[in-house]
Amino acid sequence: MNSSSKALTGGGITFVIGLVLWQFTGDIETPVVTLTKLGVVLMALGALEVVYGLYKGVARK
Repeated sequence: MNSSSKALTGGGITFVIGLVLWQFTGDIETPVVTLTKLGVVLMALGALEVVYGLYKGVARK
């Protein structure tokens, strides 16, 4: 498995975890961090990693 496919897979998984947190944890209260905001941050990081993986895949060819 090359590094571009690893970045795509990892970014996709991170994005999906963030999406689940954002959608389904609105009524859960934690003392340190808001889970919906954490979900948005994870979605942004996952999307950036996917874009980076796509860039690495295209730049390599």
